[in-house]
This record gives sequence, structure tokens and C-alpha cells, in this order.
Amino acid sequence: MCLVTSSNVGRRVVSRRSAIKGALLGTAALPCLGCSSRARQPGAGTSTPTIGSSPFASPTLDPADRATLAEKLGQMVLVGFRGLTVEPDSPIARDLVDRNLGGTILFDTDLPLDGATRNIASPQQLRELTVQLASFATAPFIAVDQEGGSVARLSPKDGFPATFSAAQLGAVGDPATTYAAAVGIAATLANAGINLNFAPVVDVNVNPGNPIIGAFDRSFSADPEIVALHASEFVRAHHEFGILCTLKHFPGHGSSAGDSHFGFVDVTGTWSERELQPYSELIAGGFEDLVMAAHVFNATLDAEHPASLSSQTITGLLRRDLGFQGAVISDDMAMAAITENYGFEEAIDLAIRAGVDILLYGNNGPGFDEVVAFRAIDHLAQSVNEGKLSKDRIDESYRRIAALKSRLQ
Repeated sequence: MCLVTSSNVGRRVVSRRSAIKGALLGTAALPCLGCSSRARQPGAGTSTPTIGSSPFASPTLDPADRATLAEKLGQMVLVGFRGLTVEPDSPIARDLVDRNLGGTILFDTDLPLDGATRNIASPQQLRELTVQLASFATAPFIAVDQEGGSVARLSPKDGFPATFSAAQLGAVGDPATTYAAAVGIAATLANAGINLNFAPVVDVNVNPGNPIIGAFDRSFSADPEIVALHASEFVRAHHEFGILCTLKHFPGHGSSAGDSHFGFVDVTGTWSERELQPYSELIAGGFEDLVMAAHVFNATLDAEHPASLSSQTITGLLRRDLGFQGAVISDDMAMAAITENYGFEEAIDLAIRAGVDILLYGNNGPGFDEVVAFRAIDHLAQSVNEGKLSKDRIDESYRRIAALKSRLQ
């Protein structure tokens, strides 16, 4: 039997912190062994984080005044697919070539197929897959959720380095340790040919029992200042390896008692403005990558729609009040919080009118749909033709997406 006292708990915490710091700082100088030319050594170049050159020799997107409507609409959709390789006649290749699809999201396991391998099996296989994907498109986003800890699609079971969770790093309380951990993640992604990380989570850990944030150690802290500090180090490391980041889940999922993957989540009575602090601080510091809009309902901000479908939340709060100039991506539009309350087409129209620039369909839940990209892009075109969405609104999103992709070159 192990006796638990304040003194031995304290010793274990100190020991754990020291172990994490030692493991990270002892290897931080070696993240680029075997890296591609894209993965530069941390700290190289200017002190201001910038996006580095892409490993893909792809031209930039055409400017908005030269791109066709179809080309613009394709860029506004990002989907998941099945397969460890991509052949020219595969559905995802056709989406990239024929529909100018904006990008893909990769997963290690296929949830509808009881955890079968989906897109990621080994470092070499993944690198070959990303090269294949890039060959079919102009600067596609190739994205993963690589937060660290339990949310890591590139995991040790497939031959990738182990990672620490945000909660572990926040508990250590040392920004240099978080930076070193993020260098390891970014170097791994760069080697794999991935250019967009749906991380860091900047949700404040208001409810430690939160079933999707707190329960999985995805938040750095219950203190928004600490969240902002560690998130900025995470972003800085990724930028030095040429990888875009995504702050999520706006305007805050950390206080929820439910999981928007499985249904309606209302944070009206638990959310507070302090959950905006990580966003405001990073945006004020120049962050212009992506922000992911959550499917949480917050009547304080919008009495009718969840954040991802709310103009008041995205265009009003995020863009006008906080000054965000980057691109807004939805959380997965196939989550039950959306599908149980809105139709497929209705949700698209509401999201784009609200200010979402990129519609995300992870396609890794109930009802796998290999033509979801076609359906989404086709409906966008129909809505423009019917006057439900303006061409000016489409141009706004296209310009933001093109600006991001120009930074990958």
C-alpha cells in the first residue's frame, strides 16, 4: 500500500516536473536529425516567428480576381478520407484535382471501422502519403490534430516520438519546456510533410471534469494567462518549422459539462469572458493563422446559434472586437451538435454567413461519406447562384486562405 501525504505528493510532482524538463531540454537540440530542408533549426533567422518554406514545390493560389468561382469554393472545404496511399483515381485525388479541394485531415485510426488503421501507419508511409497528396493540388493544407498527450495522431504505436499533454506542460510551468516539447512535435510534422496542426488548445480548464477537454488533459491551465503563455510558445515552435497552427475551440469549450461530438452543448451558465484572454493576447501579439470555431451554444453571445454558426460570435466578437485577421475554420461539421440540430445545407449556409472560411468534415464518425467534399462544394455553388451567399463573401474567405497558403511557400 502506498501512503498518500502532502509531502510525498509534492515530491512526486517535483520529480515529475524535473523528469519532463530533463527529457525535453536534453533532446531539444536534436529535433532536426533527418529533417527535410523545410524543418529549420529553432531560433534560426529573425526573432519574430515566421512561416518557413514548404517541402512541396507548389505554386501559390491564383489571386481572387483571377480564380474562378469553382476554384474559390473548393478551397473552402477540408475533408478526411480513407487510405494509406492515394491513387489518381481515388475519391480524394479527384476532389483535389477536379474540385480544387482546400486540403485534408489525417487520422491514425478509423473510428467507424472499430479503430482500423486509416491514414497513418509509419513515418515513411506517412511521408509518402503527404507527397502523393501534394502532387494532386496547389498548396493543399495537410492537417492533423497533434496536440500532444492523448490527442496525437502521430503516436508511438506507429513509430513516432511520444509527446506530453498540455496539462503536463502547464503543470511544469516552464515556457522553455513547452517550447522544447512543441519543437519535437513540429519537427515530427515537418518531417512527415504536414503543414497545418489543429493545435494548440487554448480552452481554459474551468471545469476539470469536462468530458472532452479537462478529462483528456488538453488544457494548459485554469489560468488564462498561463494558457496564453504556453500556447504562444507552442505556436512559436511550429512557425520556426514552417507549420501553421490553429487556436481552438473559440470562444471557449473549457467550462462545458458536455461534448459537442455527441450533441448540443450549452455553456451559457458556465462561460466567462476570461476564456477569451488567450485569444486576445495571441491575436494582439500578431497571431494570424487559424482559429477553430466551436459548436458550443452560448446565449451570452448569441441567443439563437452555436458559435460556429454565429455571426455575432465570429464576425462580431472574433474579428471586430478581438481584431483577428486570419482564417476561421469550423470544428467538424459532422459532429452531433450540428447534425442533430441543422440540415447539411442549412449548416453550410449559416457557417459561411457567420464568417467561417473553411468547412471541416473529418469524415471519421457515423456515416462515412466519400463524396462529402463534392456535396459541400456543390451546395456552396448553388447558394451563390441563388443569392444566399454573395460572391464578395466568398472572395473574403478565399483571400484569407490564399494569404495563409502563400506563407507555406
